Amino acid sequence: LFPALNGAPTEAVALPPAPPSEPRDIWTLRDLLLFLAFIPFTLLAANLVGLVGYVILRPFTAWRVPVDSLPSNTFFVLALQSLIYFLVVGYLMLMARIHHHQPFWKSLGWTKPTAGQVLKYLAGGGVLAVVVSLAPTLLPDTKQFPLEQLFTSPAASYAIGVFAIGIAPVVEELVFRGLLFAIFERAVGLRFAVATTAVLFAGLHIQEYWHAWNHLLMIMVVGVVFSVARGKSGTLTPSILLHVGYNTCMMASLYFSTQHFHSLNLILAR
Repeated sequence: LFPALNGAPTEAVALPPAPPSEPRDIWTLRDLLLFLAFIPFTLLAANLVGLVGYVILRPFTAWRVPVDSLPSNTFFVLALQSLIYFLVVGYLMLMARIHHHQPFWKSLGWTKPTAGQVLKYLAGGGVLAVVVSLAPTLLPDTKQFPLEQLFTSPAASYAIGVFAIGIAPVVEELVFRGLLFAIFERAVGLRFAVATTAVLFAGLHIQEYWHAWNHLLMIMVVGVVFSVARGKSGTLTPSILLHVGYNTCMMASLYFSTQHFHSLNLILAR
């Protein structure tokens, strides 16, 4: 309290609370360069930890897969990919929270959806999967490519489904439509961000769809849809939910077409 000019005390004036500050645009080209420099370290560290961990734990478990066969073992491949994704998300969280002092999810464009939006985007992803499945073949393709070779057993197929629905959509969208999209849009423009993230997204899947060029083309088309949804909405939420819906529909189609993953030869015979 401060005394008034006439000596009478004045009452304290209650100021309205300051509105919560929104996360500022933090992701820059510098962050992109640091992220690209981090990726080789991530791949090296994940492979080293995966191999060493397998060798150490093998005597105490029932694991009998030879070390030189691990790159073709579905469970090892998924574990290794999950470890890589874990390190990537951990790095982005550290950059957002510690270096930039911003909320992680909001800094990458995530907003909480309504129940109606969740259903709409999940259904949209399913419709997109149906459209892609019915699209005509435009490029040379093959019925046997690396991804399908991982469906070696019902257990392996369920593991792929868990990864494809619960892990891959979230992490991939955080990187492509979160980090990269924000940087490209701010540095060059919306159209460049849409096109570049779609191409890079398809590039991530080259190894899985090697020689299946039409499949890869469809992946790029799907990437364009995800990126357009990100650009038009201004938020990461639609692309993550579309991605989850798309992968869920694809895995459900395989599940029912292979008699609950018990006729896996039908996958290669498609």
